[in-house]
Amino acid sequence: MDRLNSEGVPRQDLKWVLTQRRMVMTARRINSCLLCRRRGVNEGGVCDVCYAGLTDEELSIVEKWVRGTGP
Repeated sequence: MDRLNSEGVPRQDLKWVLTQRRMVMTARRINSCLLCRRRGVNEGGVCDVCYAGLTDEELSIVEKWVRGTGP
């Protein structure tokens, strides 16, 4: 599956997007998941549903955001 929502980032680009402070901060500001655009995102810019499906590498990057250390 390429995208979860036509407005979200392509799944294969998520790891790179999570390292882009501006993109993550925008997702947080508008409270819209980077992948599916669902409301209610964490500090890494992803919703609970997408967070549960992250790969180990993606999860590692998001956890850095959650801890406040950024990418």
